[in-house]
Amino acid sequence: MSKYVKDLVANHVKKQVSEVQDALLVDLVGLTANETNTLRGELEAKGVKMMVVKNTLARRALADTTLAPLFSTLGGSAAICWGSEDIVSLAKVVCDLANDKRYADKFVVKCGVMDSERLESDGVKDVSKWPSRTEQLSLLVGQILGPGSGLVAALLGPGSTVAGQIASKAEKDDEAAAE
Repeated sequence: MSKYVKDLVANHVKKQVSEVQDALLVDLVGLTANETNTLRGELEAKGVKMMVVKNTLARRALADTTLAPLFSTLGGSAAICWGSEDIVSLAKVVCDLANDKRYADKFVVKCGVMDSERLESDGVKDVSKWPSRTEQLSLLVGQILGPGSGLVAALLGPGSTVAGQIASKAEKDDEAAAE
């Protein structure tokens, strides 16, 4: 490949992932063309993009970006996966597909980058077990609203008991007056 073509490819890779902060590097060796297309379709349906690229070209293209640690020690070809709402959701999607029996031992997570820090394969699997951004927000809202709802229940509980007793007493008085 000529230097001109390499520069074109490197610029294309850089343009594709220019806004990406977190990504995973996966290995696709051994997948047939049909399996790869099926895998790409499943990833795309979940908002994940995948690009197969030669490591030396990617290393050149991403040298001054947050994704540079992905290619610090790898050789050969690999695929970059990015997208989804956050790195946790991305790791969950990719790890679920890596554990799928259709892609077993052929679609393998090599490493990842989270907040400009390199994650090894085991680190990516650990991140996939964390709650996603949406789950974290719902937990936070529950923790914020929990004490407030407890306070409201504590304030309304005795008040509703007193109101019920007054209503009962009023009904008894109405019945006594009607007799």
